[in-house]
Amino acid sequence: MKRRAVLIGGAVLAAGVTGGDPAFASTRKATVDTRNIAYRAWSGADLGAGATAGTTVANGTVVLGEPVGTVDYTDPYGGGTRTYEFGQWTSPVVEPGFGLTQLIASWNAATPGGSWLQVEARGPGTAWYVLGRWAADDTALHRTSVAGQSDPNGRVDVDTFVAASGVTLASWQLRLTLYRPAGSTDSPAVRSLGAVASALPTKKPTASAPGPAAGTVLDVPRYSQEIHDGQYPQWDGGGEAWCSPTSTSMVVAYWGTGPTPADYAWVDPSYADPWVDHAARNTYDHAYSGCGNWPFNTAHAARFGGLATFVTRLRSLTEAELFVQAGIPLVVSVSFRKGEIPGLDYATNGHLLVIAGFAADGSPVLNDPYSPDDAAVRKTVGRAEFEAAWLTGSGGTTYVIHDPGTPLPPAPGQANW
Repeated sequence: MKRRAVLIGGAVLAAGVTGGDPAFASTRKATVDTRNIAYRAWSGADLGAGATAGTTVANGTVVLGEPVGTVDYTDPYGGGTRTYEFGQWTSPVVEPGFGLTQLIASWNAATPGGSWLQVEARGPGTAWYVLGRWAADDTALHRTSVAGQSDPNGRVDVDTFVAASGVTLASWQLRLTLYRPAGSTDSPAVRSLGAVASALPTKKPTASAPGPAAGTVLDVPRYSQEIHDGQYPQWDGGGEAWCSPTSTSMVVAYWGTGPTPADYAWVDPSYADPWVDHAARNTYDHAYSGCGNWPFNTAHAARFGGLATFVTRLRSLTEAELFVQAGIPLVVSVSFRKGEIPGLDYATNGHLLVIAGFAADGSPVLNDPYSPDDAAVRKTVGRAEFEAAWLTGSGGTTYVIHDPGTPLPPAPGQANW
């Protein structure tokens, strides 16, 4: 059920230049009164705006060209030490127009053979913070967040940069490092990379009124996480731990794609919905010891059917309704006390579920994986209470997963998608 709020510690893999940059300007701000959220990404030809070192942009993807060097990496979760060739792509500096306090990156990529990638972020005068080491499966690398990244500017909480108290950042920048085993021709192929910056108020949000999707419910397949309780303890054992991959699997299946029977042939044939087991294994974060790493879930979804995916934050259920109206269900992160949300009879300090639509009165219609079986997954809940739990618990964190043939709704002026 839960995405734990855990600060993960460890060392940064050295590859390339670190430290500050005079192009940045820092700022400090004591309070935030509005929901400032801005998303920026690069994909296709737009990737040409980045600076390359040992990489090239070909056919709308970043791939390794002539590597700039090698590095020895010891996988802390098994596999020993290997030598990798690497190259880098660095984004332009992005000024969101406000002093950000949190940043979450996400990406769409393939990692053939023994290749993998690392995503880092920095702000004005800060070091580079690692936001993930990722491979599509776990045959060559144990994908992981990186522990122990904390300094006077901020810290990394699993997959999220969090500024220190009283500190805001006027700009941000991403660095992508691509790795392949020395002597091989493997290369990650990254087709999009972006991040959502936010500075959110601490006060309870004002409830939104029902909007354009009232009465629209999408036919999202229903999967229960609870039927997997006790399965594969090496990937956190199913049940409450698998809300995120179960929700991700529901939305991937909605788009008519997902892993093939050959992909999940390793799953015990007595287990129902084996694609959920496949998703849990392939979203598992070995440092976090769980499957709730937000960008690892969207990166996993992007492996199938050409889906386009990213992590962002929304400002209200009114914005969520725009996606449902466009035919796009959303995965959202919530936390709440028992009895707080009409229609949900449990408590959680962090849970992922799907917004499948809205009833005629504007009440959210959910696919909630915390259900005893697949048939019980569909639930209708109180609008104001659910919205508050989502916006205050995770800041409105949302997985957007869609077929590129289904366009996103028009973005607001301060674009958060």
